[in-house]
Amino acid sequence: MIPLWNQKASKRADGIVLWDYHVICIQKQKDANSSPKVWDLDSTLPFPSPLASYLRETIRPSFKLFSEFDRFFRIVHVPIFLRCFASDRRHMKDSAGNWTSQPPSCQPIVAEDGTVHNLNEYMEISAAEALRNVEAGTVDAVFSEKFGVVVSESQLEEFFSLIP
Repeated sequence: MIPLWNQKASKRADGIVLWDYHVICIQKQKDANSSPKVWDLDSTLPFPSPLASYLRETIRPSFKLFSEFDRFFRIVHVPIFLRCFASDRRHMKDSAGNWTSQPPSCQPIVAEDGTVHNLNEYMEISAAEALRNVEAGTVDAVFSEKFGVVVSESQLEEFFSLIP
């Protein structure tokens, strides 16, 4: 569980929510002078938001957390994610097999290789997976690895600054 601020699902004035996972899109502009943009469908911030302001307002790295709330990010290149991700929506059912929320009307997502569910492999992140250093070679891995790379919150902005 990680805290994120300025979230529509919040019932609090500061917009804080504890998510078990949260998916956003960070778009790196082709124009080298443009900052990366964050597309967060659950955010109350401008849509899209510049990465630096999104981090400051949503991640709030200055807010000191207990170590169990350290935030890590799995970064997966969109074309790889679209080919490899799969969800049969089992995470939306309770232990008796009943829906906890109404599922989307579209068909479940099946990966190109026929995998029907690998959401947990994308969601489960440990500190041990995080890159020790962000450098060009580690950034290149995001373009080839099925599960991308994992960075800490302090590495996120640096990571996107190194993407060509």
